Amino acid sequence: MLSALSIQNVVLIDQLNIEFENGLCALTGETGAGKSILLDSLGLALGARADSGLVRKGAAQASVSAMFDVSHAHPVFEILRAADVSAEGGEVILRRSLTSDGRSKAYINDQPVSAALMKEAGAALVEIHGQFDTQGLLDASTHRQMLDDYAGLGDTVGALYARWKALEEELENLRSSAARSREQEEYLCQSLEDLDGLSPEAGEEETLAHLRESLMHREKVLEALNGAYHALSGENDPVRTAWGLLERVSDKIGAAAEEALGALDRASAEIQEAMGAISRLSGDLEHSEHDLESIDDRLFALRAQARKHHCAVDELPALREKLAAELNMIEHGEEVIAEKMREAEKARKAYDEEARKLSAARAQAAEKLDVLVAKELPPLKLEKARFVTAVSELPEPEWGPHGIDQVRFLVATNPGAEPGPLHKIASGGEMARFMLALKVVMAEVGTACTLVFDEVDSGIGGATAAAVGERLAALAKGRQVLVVTHSPQVAACAAHHWIVKKDGTQELTTNVIRLPEDAARREEIARMLSGASVTDEARAAADKLLEGRAA
Repeated sequence: MLSALSIQNVVLIDQLNIEFENGLCALTGETGAGKSILLDSLGLALGARADSGLVRKGAAQASVSAMFDVSHAHPVFEILRAADVSAEGGEVILRRSLTSDGRSKAYINDQPVSAALMKEAGAALVEIHGQFDTQGLLDASTHRQMLDDYAGLGDTVGALYARWKALEEELENLRSSAARSREQEEYLCQSLEDLDGLSPEAGEEETLAHLRESLMHREKVLEALNGAYHALSGENDPVRTAWGLLERVSDKIGAAAEEALGALDRASAEIQEAMGAISRLSGDLEHSEHDLESIDDRLFALRAQARKHHCAVDELPALREKLAAELNMIEHGEEVIAEKMREAEKARKAYDEEARKLSAARAQAAEKLDVLVAKELPPLKLEKARFVTAVSELPEPEWGPHGIDQVRFLVATNPGAEPGPLHKIASGGEMARFMLALKVVMAEVGTACTLVFDEVDSGIGGATAAAVGERLAALAKGRQVLVVTHSPQVAACAAHHWIVKKDGTQELTTNVIRLPEDAARREEIARMLSGASVTDEARAAADKLLEGRAA
């Protein structure tokens, strides 16, 4: 449960610390006292969008901390462990700070986290239902997701739908490509014939360019090679001359001559090796099968084809394969298309089978939901009403990643009447009660240990409001329920009561005061009954409401 809420510098709140209890907790106060600020503050701690307008005027930063006491088995601990957030014991603290320029920081158990993680953890701990949640009931597009959430039905068909549609797109592209290819068949044949005759190779342009550069300077290179060879092979070889002179007197020099003679031997061998390399280079150039004219002709042909097809020379081999594939599509296109049709139909069948299983699960869940909601209607003074979850198959063009079903919540408020859409059948007060009944049932399968209802009793009063209060009190037997209300009947049903009020100073700060005794509660409920001027009759009526809660 939400055990404490600490708020600093949020709109009208300077500094506020509230400790909450389990069960049904009522927050009341005059319009404009700041009840909505409390919920905005809690929402900020739960990961809601940070709005710099929440920072109190004149303050540099606002902050909110929400402390929760939850069981060790609560799913929130799985979320935190997966994110490597320390979560020892049964306590979770969500803290959010917000600067006046709109920057915010989020912390869970004093560890910095992303706003997305805070939102995920917050959603596992608290559900907030506002007075405008009935709009969700009016929007039939939300009904399927609400039913799936209730039944715990995950995304079982999304990937199958995506594969089916991807194959259908491929099939359509193949058909379009085949049609275009047939229109250009003559051009494709001629282009492929030209490329096959040319047989371009990857990297060929660069190789030819280097070879051309070498051939352009062949005469000069050959002249240099021949000159170098003759210089090394001439009669006046200083290495051989020196070796001969030393060798003749080596017996007179002794061992000291060996070093010089060995070096001269090695130099002679290196010269012979250099002469061999020069000879080979010279021979390669002299007997080369390439010539500048043939290389220039080849480069011209390759570059002409590249210009014709608006591509680089190195892209010609890939272009040749593409043209061949397009011609193959003309020749064998029907076979390729037929195979792709079989794949697409197989994918459609797989999706259809899984979607129908999902549809059956929805229908089963809808029956259970209707039974449970029906049990909630009599306590809310809707004993003659019916709630029907209609699951119907959509036309195939409207199938999607969520299946083949349309889900609609229908109601009938009079016996024998056909169920119809909420906005056509139910009044504003009835819609609020239908919403409450649905939320009560949904809460049974939710993970949130705290439910917050913000003025869901709007537009109803008297016995109906009392019935709503009693249902909220019954719901609070298994969890913490916070209700922001203007209804004295609902407030009287609460086990704990807080009043939200402005302190009356020039600063106009909001404060929250716990009403610990029935005497204090009687005065607040009497004010809610009679307005600013509290009468004895209002106090008597308040006593009666409180006695009814005790009974």
